Formats: sequence, C-alpha cells, structure tokens
Amino acid sequence: MASGCKIGSSILNSDLANLGAECLRMLDSGADYLHLDVMDGHFVPNITFGHPFFDMHMMVSKPEQWVKPMAVAGANQYTFHLEATENPGALIKDIRENGMKSCSVTQAEVQWHSQGPLQVGLAIKPGTSVHWLRTQFPSLDIEVDGGVGPDTVHKCAEAGANMIVSGSAIMRSEDPRSVINLLRNVCSEAAQKRSLDR
Repeated sequence: MASGCKIGSSILNSDLANLGAECLRMLDSGADYLHLDVMDGHFVPNITFGHPFFDMHMMVSKPEQWVKPMAVAGANQYTFHLEATENPGALIKDIRENGMKSCSVTQAEVQWHSQGPLQVGLAIKPGTSVHWLRTQFPSLDIEVDGGVGPDTVHKCAEAGANMIVSGSAIMRSEDPRSVINLLRNVCSEAAQKRSLDR
C-alpha cells in the first residue's frame, strides 16, 4: 500500500542564507519532508547544493559517485535519473545498502519497481504517466515534482500521485501552513475517491 499522502517542501527557492531556519519553518508549517534539488552542472545546466540531506533529487551525470556522500550527509531518500546510469539495478542496490530509499525519475524506471519506491514526472504533464503507474502499481509511492501548487495539485492527485513536492507555492506564501494543508487535503481526497472507485 502507498504510504498515504505526503507533502514535501522543496527548498530550492528558499532563502539559502538562512537555510536552517527555512527548513524548520517548513517542517513547523506541516511539511512531511524536505526536498532538495542537487544539480552538478552536467546532467542539468544548473548547480545548487554540494552535500545536502533528506530527499536528494540527484540531477547529476554520475549518480553512483554521490551515493556514499549523500548517505554520510544523512539523506533518507536518493532520487536519480534513470538515463544518467548504465546499471540502475546496481545503483539501487548500492543506495539501499547505504541505508536510503531509492527512487528514480522517468517512465522507463517501471521495470525496476520491485526494487524500491518510484518517483516520476513533472507537474507539467502529470496525467497519463502518473495515472498509468497508479493503475499498474496501486501500492507504489508516486511523487510529482515541478510546478505543483494550489492550481495544479488537483491534476497530480487525481492522476494518482500520493507524494507532492511543492517549492515556490509554499516558500513564497505568507501562510505556508495553509498551502501545505490545501495540498494535503486535495491529495487525500483524491486517494479516498480512488479507493471508493475500486
């Protein structure tokens, strides 16, 4: 069974000079977890953090080289892009052996679903791929990341996402708790409707 609806606050748009306070503000506002986007300038053109923690979204060209540093830094979950590795099975095994949950991004990762949780997509096109994954794997945790806020969460949740990452919609809100609650309520209502429709 999927772990229920969880809301992760992406801190990419936070005040990085006050990162500790920003993280506490998000957790105090009800975020279930913190989502950090790690970019190395190779896999994607941006560069962000060096040695972050929590939910690591590894937008890097060699995800294998970051597993141990992320585990040592205290990461709970290691999300990588499938096309950035030649051996996803070995990478998933290494991630797990280092005490983290493994997740990957892209629809092609479905073949690896039996080895761990799955993260897919961007909120830009949440419908078809998330819906298909939810029907094929009803107990899988499916996370949607990218542009999710009050105006887009409905599509993500109705498609089957149970883990929602939201950045600027939460970080830039004067009342982040109310935004987190709205996202969680929409996600929970969609999950409840799906269970009634079965």
